[in-house]
Amino acid sequence: MSNLSDKLDERKFFVASIEETEPPEGMSEGKWYQYTIGRGDSAITGIRSGSRQSVIRHAEEFADNLNQRSSLGYSAYAARRLQK
Repeated sequence: MSNLSDKLDERKFFVASIEETEPPEGMSEGKWYQYTIGRGDSAITGIRSGSRQSVIRHAEEFADNLNQRSSLGYSAYAARRLQK
């Protein structure tokens, strides 16, 4: 049973890391964090300013959104089409 659970976990996006980082060039104000969203061997890295807690919330919402899109059969990596 744990083998099935491991396979299902490999298909879920999760917040792999959040680390304080230097601000991007030309941006000097505030604290900046680099976050990594992982899934299996894949990783998506982003950077965001704010408090550590607000960046954690952002990264968790990002991972949840990717999981939701994947569960509906959409590519998690492709841009969404806007409905008119």
